[in-house]
Formats: sequence, C-alpha cells, structure tokens
Amino acid sequence: MQFEVWAPQAGRVTLQCDGVGHALERDPEREGWWRGEAGAHDGSRYGFALDDGPVLPDPRSRRQPDGPDGLSAVVDHDRFAWRTEWTGRPLPGAVLYELHVGTYTREGTFDAAAERLGHLAELGVTHVELMPVCPFPGRHGWGYEGVSLWAVHEPYGGPEGLKRFVDRAHALGLGVVLDVVHNHLGPSGNHLPSFGPYFTDTHHTPWGAAVNLDAPGSDEVRAFLVDSALAWLRDYRFDGLRLDAVHALVDTRACHFLEELSGAVDALAADTGRPLFLIAESDLNDPRVVRPRAEGGFGLHAQWNDDFHHALHTALTGEAQGYYADFARAPFTALAKTLTGGFFHDGTYSSFRGRRHGRPLDRNRVAGHRLLGYSQTHDQIGNRARGDRLAALVSPGLLACAAALTLTAPFTPMLFMGEEWAAGTPWQFFTDHTDPELAEAVSAGRRREFAAHGWAEQDVPDPQDPATRDRSCLDWSEPEREPHARVLSWYRLLLALRHEYPDLTDPDLGDTKVAHDEERRWLAFRRGDVRVAVNLGAEPAAIPLGVPDARVLAAWEPVGTPGPDGVLHLPAESAVVLLQE
Repeated sequence: MQFEVWAPQAGRVTLQCDGVGHALERDPEREGWWRGEAGAHDGSRYGFALDDGPVLPDPRSRRQPDGPDGLSAVVDHDRFAWRTEWTGRPLPGAVLYELHVGTYTREGTFDAAAERLGHLAELGVTHVELMPVCPFPGRHGWGYEGVSLWAVHEPYGGPEGLKRFVDRAHALGLGVVLDVVHNHLGPSGNHLPSFGPYFTDTHHTPWGAAVNLDAPGSDEVRAFLVDSALAWLRDYRFDGLRLDAVHALVDTRACHFLEELSGAVDALAADTGRPLFLIAESDLNDPRVVRPRAEGGFGLHAQWNDDFHHALHTALTGEAQGYYADFARAPFTALAKTLTGGFFHDGTYSSFRGRRHGRPLDRNRVAGHRLLGYSQTHDQIGNRARGDRLAALVSPGLLACAAALTLTAPFTPMLFMGEEWAAGTPWQFFTDHTDPELAEAVSAGRRREFAAHGWAEQDVPDPQDPATRDRSCLDWSEPEREPHARVLSWYRLLLALRHEYPDLTDPDLGDTKVAHDEERRWLAFRRGDVRVAVNLGAEPAAIPLGVPDARVLAAWEPVGTPGPDGVLHLPAESAVVLLQE
C-alpha cells in the first residue's frame, strides 16, 4: 500500500505501520512530500516519525481509533456495502434540521440517531445537518475542537457508523449535510504544526494563529482543506457541507479559498451526477459569498442569515443585549426588512460593531433559498449562559408564531433538534477535555465570560461536568405529552403546507410583501396567493389584510376568515396561514 505525507521541513520521515518501521523517500514530483510502500490492510495502525521524533498521526488520517493523539488507522472505503441508490437532493425547496449526534439521543451514537430518523422523515424536513463529527479529545463535546479533518469521532461510531447513518437517511429520502470547520483546529491533539506551515502568524483569529491560506506553503494547506471537503462528499456520500465561520478564513490571495473550494465541489457534482452544495456561516453580510464565481463571487450556494434570527428573537423576547440592540429598537421593522431584503445590516450602522456593516442584497440576482432562516441554532441557544431554548423564554403561542414565520418565509428554513416539539431540555456548552490544565481553563473562562455580563458564577454550568452534557440530551418522551405534542403537530402542518403550495418555496425575495404594526405587535406578509399573519401581542389584533376571500390553511388558535372589509381578527399570541381564493 502507498503511504504519503507532506512534511516540507523534515530531513527524514519514517513510517511506522503495524509496529514495523519503513523509511520514506522524497517525492521527486511534489516538493515537500514523502512516500513509500508498506504492507497494510483496513484497520492497520500507522503514523509518521519526523527526524526520529515521536510517531504522530497522519494529518490526512481517515480514522483515529484511540483519539486524536493515537495512531491512525487505514480505512478501505470500498469495503462498505451501500444499500441505497441515491441520486441526491438539491438545496432549492429544502428544509434543514440541525442535529448534534452526541445529544440527539442519550446513547450519543450514529446508530442510535439513525433509529430516530423516521421521526424527521415524518416531520417533513428534507435534509439532516450534522454538527461536526471529526475526532476531538474525550467522548462528549460540540465538535468544533476537531483535529483530524478527514476522520470521524470514534465514540460516535467511527467511519462505519457514519456511513450507516447516511445510508439510512438516504433510504428515507433525507439528504445529509455535514458541518465542517476550516477556520481553526482544536488545541489538544493538534500535531499539524509539526508537519508543516498549516498555520501562520500573518493573521490572527479568535482561536489564535490563522489557518495558512495565503502565506508560504499555503498551496498545500488549501489542497488539504479542499481534498478533505471532497472526501466527505465522495466517500461518505454527503449532499452538502456547512462551512463554519467563513469570515474567519483570512485570505488575501487573488482567488479566495472559498472560490477555489466551491469550484472543486461543483466539479465533483458534475462528475458524480449528484447535486452538491456549500452553506456558509458568514458574519459578513456580503452578497459576494453566494454570488456566482462568473460574477466575481465566491460561488457558495447559500449562507446562514443571522439577521433574520436576531430580528425574530428580539420581536419574540424583547431582549436587547449585545448584538440584539440594533434589532430591538424596532424589531418588527427589522423583521420586515429581512423578509424582503435578506439582510438587516446592508451598509447600516451596527452599534455592536461600532461601524457600518454589510452591503445590500440584489433581490433580482439572489434567490431567497440562498439564505437560511431559523429561530434557533446550536450557537444561539448554546452560547447563552444556561443554554435555554426559546421554549424556556416565551409561550407556546409565541413559539407557534416563530415557527410560522420561519417555515413560510422566502428563505431555506432550518430547525434545531427538539425545536419541533418545544423541547424542555436546555442545550448547554459542554466539553470533555482530557488535558487537566485545558479543562480548567475552559471552565474558568466560561465562568468569567458570563460573570462579565452579570451572571453569578454558580449559575453558569461547568462545561466539564458530565451532567452538563446529560442535561442537553433530548427527552424523547416529550413529543407524546402536552404542550409538546401540540407544537409538534403545528410544525408538521406548516411543513406539509410548505411542500404542498409552490408559493411557499418561491425564491423571489421581491415577491414578498410585508405589513406590520410595531405598537400592536403584529406582522403579516404575502407570498403569491398565501397570506401569513402573526400576532405577538397580548391582545387580539385587527389586521387589514385587504383580502375578503381567504381560506384558513392553518391556525394556532381558532380564527375566522377576513370579513368583507378584508380585516383579519387574530387572537393574542397566535398565527394563521391563509390562501386567497
């Protein structure tokens, strides 16, 4: 079997495979690369010693059976027998469901999660978006401290378990998206700097030195990241990737890394005949992220839209701290702006940033499905001090309003696991660092962070306490009880309507018309022949829809059709979807 590794600064490289050493030779055709042959098979343990140093795992390891610091293992992807013929499922018209494998079930494995996929197919979502599954220290964590970008976290079930999960999802007609992290790697178990200039001090990020995308040696680092992305799409048959915090990918080269990545993914889609897509988490509010490469953009297929979330959250809760401040001044106006223009900050002043932010989105050139809309995400819940979900902050009626807005808006909707039944379990920040000093630093840092915002230290869950993870696991008995069962039925109904009525998946942002009353706390909008109205106020609202003939498709509380004057009388904290006859 051929082994190879990029180690441009090494004078000698030795392969240790199944306990036998093999001296590697420089590759005459690729500068900095070493290669050699050794007898190996699926499961063979191996690593590389640089200049007679310790044996380290392969940067491109496909499996880490003993965790990030252990030896790598050979993976023969051809051994897995896929059972489902899958031609793919595209992004337009999709509904995503963000899922964390470690807390979706108490068992926290791919196989246990796969047993619950029938619930999602029945719910009406089209794609499952897995939070990161690369190896990280310990057993439990969010996954954003991964260190082996080609491998799969062993406690979840390793490569075979992930393939079984994807295969089962495809059998149910569900696409699968993977959250990948290219902007930083975990501090524990990260051996990449020993092999080459994977990081650079030229730029800095919140996590320290930046991934090297534009300094000397960056050609190979970019190839490392691109090839990793393609491996997930090819070897594990993922349908798309969510790219974490692309605004932290600092790249001054003429061809931005994201442009290079999107070109490679589009080429793979053409080769496989399957629609493949990339979704960015971006704080830039820059249409260039989703603009086609031929038009000077990065060519990504969609991006998260936090502006919609922030406007909706402030309208529902009244919270005004931190980045909510700009939206809380007039939340219904902010919500109306995002529903029709995509971004709230489109060159406007952002008090949180202390500067102007973003640029306008051309509604004639950017389809609505290229923005993801959501009322909750792992970040927006888990980065609260107590990890409290929206269900802990507002009434079931307001949750129904949030669902109606999210699932009928002109964006690609995304749900966070458990949202569909108003889960009573929190989703908190938890870690399982094996390095005692790092573990204490993370716990102390979490307490300091929230103490600065007025939280008592004893009220901030300790990330290293196993109980923090356990509290965050979904309670699968809840959907059978009230008020959870009613909320679940509401989500199923809204999703069924979204799939039934083409107006609700029309990507034309310019066709969405919005009316609202900031003081009386109602908002209504039109999408083709469909009308959606929500009343977030504590009193009934008279909403001038201007449509006398409309049929109720879904209503959280009993509601009559608009009268001859076109006025809809909507109960407090309620939502309705109507069809103009």
